[in-house]
Amino acid sequence: MAEVQALVNELATKLRKRKVEGSRETARLTAELLRTVISQQRVTSAALVEVVRDVGQQLIAANPVELAVGNIVRRVLRIIRDGDLSPEVGGLTLVSQGDDGDIVEEDDKPFLLSDAISQTILHPPSLVAQLESKPNLVCHFEGKAADKTPSSWQFKHQIIEGVNDLIEDINTCHELIADQSLELIHQNEVILTLGHSRTVKKFLYAAKEKKRSFQVYVAEGAPKHLGHVLANELTEKHLQTTVIPDSSVFAMISRVNMVIVGVHAVMANGGVIAPVGMNMVALAAKRHAVPFVVVGGTHKLCPLFPNNPEVLLNDMRCPSELLSFGDFSDCMDFSVGSGAALLHVVNPAFDYVPPELVSLFVTEIGGYHPSYIYRLISDYYSADDIVLQQKPAS
Repeated sequence: MAEVQALVNELATKLRKRKVEGSRETARLTAELLRTVISQQRVTSAALVEVVRDVGQQLIAANPVELAVGNIVRRVLRIIRDGDLSPEVGGLTLVSQGDDGDIVEEDDKPFLLSDAISQTILHPPSLVAQLESKPNLVCHFEGKAADKTPSSWQFKHQIIEGVNDLIEDINTCHELIADQSLELIHQNEVILTLGHSRTVKKFLYAAKEKKRSFQVYVAEGAPKHLGHVLANELTEKHLQTTVIPDSSVFAMISRVNMVIVGVHAVMANGGVIAPVGMNMVALAAKRHAVPFVVVGGTHKLCPLFPNNPEVLLNDMRCPSELLSFGDFSDCMDFSVGSGAALLHVVNPAFDYVPPELVSLFVTEIGGYHPSYIYRLISDYYSADDIVLQQKPAS
């Protein structure tokens, strides 16, 4: 459909031109676009998976650094797969158990039961799907497909409802995370953070509103110095805030009770991709045994490992954020004729913090240790959707 493809191209262009940045905004726009794509399709579940996968590949290619795009695509694919738990599995049909206690009706194809069981073991439903499934379902064999399968519009309505719930979770994750602030922030504590994070800001606001008295050190987060923006917002709420340069983090960390930071993405091994300078803060916290707490929504949970070829760990920003052209124009060797620069300015956007430096993840569904990330991944993502890129034809 031309209208849907135009919407896909529009979002891909915004991602490519960096007009949409940040995990939350990227995740929300991606989920809303996929909802529109699904609502315009009149296909079976298998074809719907391919359509969503194709749209996801286009969006990921536009800006591979925004891992939230792939996360939301995989979440929607899991919703489709869970919604496809129709009463029929091959020749195996699920029916409600009757009052007479009859459970299984014999058929000429007894191997279908083992096939269905093997498929369930290889592709188990998510915890959410298990909780929402109807009880008292038993096995019933039939030689042909049953007529009790849900209609296509009911199936699509169920998928759209699941995507709506996902969008609602993205929009409200900050408030749910902030509700847990009293469990971590105690009276007269000293908190350190780096840069600017909306989740961290809401987290600190909630503790202040609940009459917690504490002090906040904000590392400025060069080269963008977004820490100054966060410090101004905290002082407006009458929080005791002190801005420190990034180079002073190690000197101040011994006075700190806890480090609370926001991140760009959480990897499958429990490591995080965070704004540049975060690894330095994590190392200082580890050296002085200060808890390093990461706050973020589950839409930042990426089922890929840092060494996966699909993961682009870093994004090189423009050198002008660090130095103006006049400061290093004299380093250009124009006499040779090639105009090659003798000075190379590297301005990475992100740091990678390994899982052994992270103490706790606080999400909208609770707090978890880095070693538990694998269980969250199995709940939210299907093993069939970990790699979204199509394999080249042999």
